Amino acid sequence: MSISGPPFESSTELTELRRSIDNIDAALIHLLAERFKFTQAVGRLKATTGLPASDPDREKVQIARLRALAEEAHLDPAFAEKFLNFIVAEVIHHHEQIASTGAIDTLQ
Repeated sequence: MSISGPPFESSTELTELRRSIDNIDAALIHLLAERFKFTQAVGRLKATTGLPASDPDREKVQIARLRALAEEAHLDPAFAEKFLNFIVAEVIHHHEQIASTGAIDTLQ
């Protein structure tokens, strides 16, 4: 896709590109929601079995795996690691909430 050309062409192309980005953003949100359903189930299991909210060994493995996937996808591995760390921090917070209250407040 070329961004050069008459203003109308560029405007139409920009709109199409933004629509694609919006669709990907929506897919990411739905994927994250699905991921959190599973991590919340893990949190409930951890709470009932007395396991800690955090699993540093698992996190290290996941970081290495996602960094490799990022490299394969031509995405900055450092960005992928930051993104995963952000998600893992939220997951740990959810696990702590489940362990202390039995539920998660998703409207914070």
